[in-house]
Amino acid sequence: MAEGSDMVIALREITRSSKVTPRQKESWVWSSLARFWEQPLGRVGLGIFLFLILFCFAGPMVYPADPFQMHLISILQPPSPAYPLGTNNLGRNMLARLMLGGQPSLEVGFIAATAAMVIGVVYGMVSGFVGGWVDTLLMRIIDVLRSVPTLFLMVFLDSAFHPSIMLLIVLIAFTSWHGVSRIVRAEILSLKELTYIESATTLGMSRMRILFVHLLPNIMATIVVAATFMVGDSVLIIAGLSFLGLGLPPPEPNWGSMLANAMAYLPQNSWWLIYPPGIAILGTVLSINFLGDALRKAFDVRLNRRG
Repeated sequence: MAEGSDMVIALREITRSSKVTPRQKESWVWSSLARFWEQPLGRVGLGIFLFLILFCFAGPMVYPADPFQMHLISILQPPSPAYPLGTNNLGRNMLARLMLGGQPSLEVGFIAATAAMVIGVVYGMVSGFVGGWVDTLLMRIIDVLRSVPTLFLMVFLDSAFHPSIMLLIVLIAFTSWHGVSRIVRAEILSLKELTYIESATTLGMSRMRILFVHLLPNIMATIVVAATFMVGDSVLIIAGLSFLGLGLPPPEPNWGSMLANAMAYLPQNSWWLIYPPGIAILGTVLSINFLGDALRKAFDVRLNRRG
């Protein structure tokens, strides 16, 4: 009886010693942020991304031009003091449309990435922690879903239903969570073999508590990095669908549809229709990739130990 009580006490000590104190957690966060700030590409990515956020959401307040008003006497005008980025084939202000067009691209990217991350994280955590036939079944379901051509599925559903922001969010989230679930599953499989997780299981802690109190905080760095890259992928997806004419219906502007409409005026050398939305898409994706790579290097303990 004494041996059993001693074992329980020892297991409790192991569990207690494995917990991270608030001071240790705060120190880890600040050291990770310091490592992030030491990386030039991370600072560049953060600066570009913040500029694009301000440009799209605060820009219309600074430059309150109507993006839908047609100026028929100023059709296809190059940049000028009156129209800093020129006008399109309907005489609409390109700068105002570029600001407004970035809002759905960024909103859909963020919301769809968040939804995909929630689905993928929960799915991967359950699969990796439960294991056995449940893990096998859940992974086979992912294999089936990944065998369906993503672009074909998006084109079919987007053409079958009325395009809207909500539909784009559902489409992108539904087709993007599979990779995250595999990454999270692999992390959980390695973490659940650690001593403090085994001791928590032996002490009779509930699976939900072990998952969300002991395991989830240890994979947050992986989740943050994966979410960053997923935002960039979502922006590219909505731009691609809009370029194919399957995005938001006109006259609502977005960068993909603006780029698609500009291709018809490429022979006329109307460069101000092509470069601004193209540079906006490229800048968004590059800045997010810079951020993701810098966050990975800042949070990855193995890389920091080697350094």
